[in-house]
Amino acid sequence: MTKSSVLANMGRKENPQNYADKDGHLKPVLGLKDMVAMGIGTVVGAGIFTMPGIVAADYAGPAVVISFIVAAFVAGLSALSYSELASAMPFAGSIYSWANVIFGEFMGWVAGWAVLSEYLIALAFVSSAWSSYFQGFVNSFGIKLPAAISGSFNPAKGQFIDLFGALALIGVGLLVMRGVKAAAIVENWLVILKVAVIILFIVVGLTAVQVNNWVPFVPAHRAGTDFGGGIGILHGASQVFFAYIGFDTIAANSAEVKNPQKTMPRAIIGTLLIATVLFVAVSAVLTGMFPYERYAGNAEPAAWALRQTGHFFTANLLSIVALVGMFTGLIALMVGGSRLLYSFGRDGLIPQQIGKLDKRGLPGNATVLMLVAAVFLGSIFPINLLSNLVSAGTLIAFILASVGVLLLRRRKDIVNTGYKVPGYPVIPILAALSAAGLFLTLNVDALILMAGWLAIGIVLYFVYGIRHSTKNEVEADSKS
Repeated sequence: MTKSSVLANMGRKENPQNYADKDGHLKPVLGLKDMVAMGIGTVVGAGIFTMPGIVAADYAGPAVVISFIVAAFVAGLSALSYSELASAMPFAGSIYSWANVIFGEFMGWVAGWAVLSEYLIALAFVSSAWSSYFQGFVNSFGIKLPAAISGSFNPAKGQFIDLFGALALIGVGLLVMRGVKAAAIVENWLVILKVAVIILFIVVGLTAVQVNNWVPFVPAHRAGTDFGGGIGILHGASQVFFAYIGFDTIAANSAEVKNPQKTMPRAIIGTLLIATVLFVAVSAVLTGMFPYERYAGNAEPAAWALRQTGHFFTANLLSIVALVGMFTGLIALMVGGSRLLYSFGRDGLIPQQIGKLDKRGLPGNATVLMLVAAVFLGSIFPINLLSNLVSAGTLIAFILASVGVLLLRRRKDIVNTGYKVPGYPVIPILAALSAAGLFLTLNVDALILMAGWLAIGIVLYFVYGIRHSTKNEVEADSKS
């Protein structure tokens, strides 16, 4: 290819009707309650009983409540943009497909590649957390599991594979391969169970709250650190932001939703409101039960706090439900991630076999690939080294979605009779700037890792994607 042809190919915009035709084979079987459950299952995942304590101890103190509100505010602005894009373009692949239509092929690929890091690492992170909870649960009965199968690859500790995290992913992958409706039924019941226990924790925990533990509510900033003051609140917000990947998970399944123009905005905004209330309530109760310093390095602060206050039954129930409830996050992430890979294959940017649908109209090959990649990451690599990538990928997606709305309104070939962002263009601009600001508060390691991940994606695009894109076939046909 010549330099001019490469640049022209990078900027090629997908015809939205082509996506509508290709995704028309996916069956619209999901309703509003299914999508809200999927969103809550992802957002209110494994972290709700761990993140508030850890972020309070490391960054914000009792003001972790404000960190969650700041993150929710930024996510909420972006959620409005997601809602309009999902209403106008209900295609599989969410921000990847939207960016392909609005910005062109190269930016679409970059957006999709960034979001793929969200799904892979979030799957690995949650499966790793599930394994830790499971091992702690069986250890309470005096059962000691062999070190060789109990953790990520670390020969010095005699660890070679996290077998139980891998088994959790395989179980979820098999469920998702049966279809999104079957997965949604399981998801709905598990989310109801998980939310019920969260409310139980809030009610029981309130009886042990001591108001003096909230004083000072915003600890003074410690010079030379990221703790305390406004800096601590912002760093805390950037740490918890990865939870809001749930919006992209919902949007990735737009093509399988009934009446997407109404269902998608309601599901996205409903997920945000419910999740934020739960996060704020758990954070307030947790920091009120004990001084925030007590939660430093504690992987299960909520269960620990309940045991310390004598609520052993509730603590054990919380641990069991956390173990079961993590599957809600795994299901939603597996569904969303497989639809993203399907979209890559559909467009030829990865082997087109990944974009094929099976006899039931499901992206089985994409699901298998997602499963294998997540098992590899989750059972082999120490996920704590990569977890910051999730927030980085989420924020990149939110920035592009917000800018995308500005360009969408100028398109005459895309008719949107559904939801539109209020306060246009101020709200989308504010959403993009606030997400960019939060992105810059991520630690240096996270920014370096994301830069490396994007570099790999760009190399793959120029080595394979640009040469095998289905747009090449369309252009060749038009010239013949």
